[in-house]
Amino acid sequence: METTGATPVQARCVGDTAIIYASDYLNKLSGERIERECKNQLEAGRQAVVINFRDTELVNSIGVSILMGVIDAAEQSHARLIFCDVNTQSASLFKMLGLTKHVRIASDESEALSWIEPQNNASATAT
Repeated sequence: METTGATPVQARCVGDTAIIYASDYLNKLSGERIERECKNQLEAGRQAVVINFRDTELVNSIGVSILMGVIDAAEQSHARLIFCDVNTQSASLFKMLGLTKHVRIASDESEALSWIEPQNNASATAT
């Protein structure tokens, strides 16, 4: 969990998956905290990142831009990235701006983890 800045980013790990919780308003400051936490988790070797938007009411254009950077970082690390608990307004925004071509949106955290677990199990048995 990042502790710099006014509001820390809440994060937890489930196996090789990091779950990061977005704040109520995804703007430049909160977006940069999320991006930094995602990059830290990817550098730590996480195979998947779930960004949970359960508390997010609004995403501005800079927040979307920062999410595009997170998508790029996940792709470069060959890690899966899933958004979950996205409200209807933000889901429409993500779809309209093309983010959903690069990231899946799960209805909730448990669905996101279920999409990741079969691959983690397959890779664990393949080695």
